[in-house]
Amino acid sequence: MSPGPRLRVAYAGAPGSFAEDAVLAAYPAAEAQPVPMFGDVVAAVTEGRVGAGVVPIENVVGGGVREVYDLLLDTDAVVVGEVIVPVRLCLAALPGQRLDAIERVYSHIQALTQAEPFLRSREWTLLAATNTAGAGRQIRQREERGAAAVLSPRAAGIHGLEVLADDIQAERRNRTRFLILALPDRDDLPVPVTAERDGSRRSAMAFSVRNEPGTLVRALGVIADHGINMTKLESRPSRAGTWEYVFWVDVDSDVCDSGGPGAPFLADLRSVCVWVRVMGCYPRCIEPDI
Repeated sequence: MSPGPRLRVAYAGAPGSFAEDAVLAAYPAAEAQPVPMFGDVVAAVTEGRVGAGVVPIENVVGGGVREVYDLLLDTDAVVVGEVIVPVRLCLAALPGQRLDAIERVYSHIQALTQAEPFLRSREWTLLAATNTAGAGRQIRQREERGAAAVLSPRAAGIHGLEVLADDIQAERRNRTRFLILALPDRDDLPVPVTAERDGSRRSAMAFSVRNEPGTLVRALGVIADHGINMTKLESRPSRAGTWEYVFWVDVDSDVCDSGGPGAPFLADLRSVCVWVRVMGCYPRCIEPDI
């Protein structure tokens, strides 16, 4: 019997990006499909052009990726997994360039933030790019002298750049967490190889509460009363009204298990919220060694 088609997984960026690292870490045999922007990843998933997509959701240094939170609230795709990728950054330029000759440094704004102490040690002009690997590809395509990119050593090699300074990230244990997205009825996806083997699971939810004293406390109290560990709380402006907010919560529990504790928990949460949406329930990821 011949093997089936390879799983195609979309990511935003260029070959060598940390998002491509996330795809290959979760699904080593997958075909990683680069697209320009985070919204293009979501579109590729919802339109069925790929089986899954990965998007960054938070970084140890830079915090949450706000654009992704907003995108996920407006899509039918659900979260089916997570991948945590170590972030090692280097400064790279065209072969033969010297550090003293660099005037401009390109990278994604998150990477520039993660390497800020190193970058501020010299009077370089810092320029934001769409993604880290794309910054390196741009320098190579333009043969741009006097310019360098902050990117991974793997991306530097892929795009023919020479490393001028290695391990420039401020946080030595820097890492980015990515979410794996798929359509709700896509039940044939393999379990990511990065998933915990003990069966522990996590759920991503979003909810809104009335703009009244104590409403958020009551919602969080439901989580505490059910003995559920909350690992993430992020707020984003709501489009429903001015100065109103949507809250994104990650919990160490499978709230999708309607036959287990998930049903009474969600019922109690909905009783104190304007609305609740479960974004997905998925296996927790193994923390990578750095």
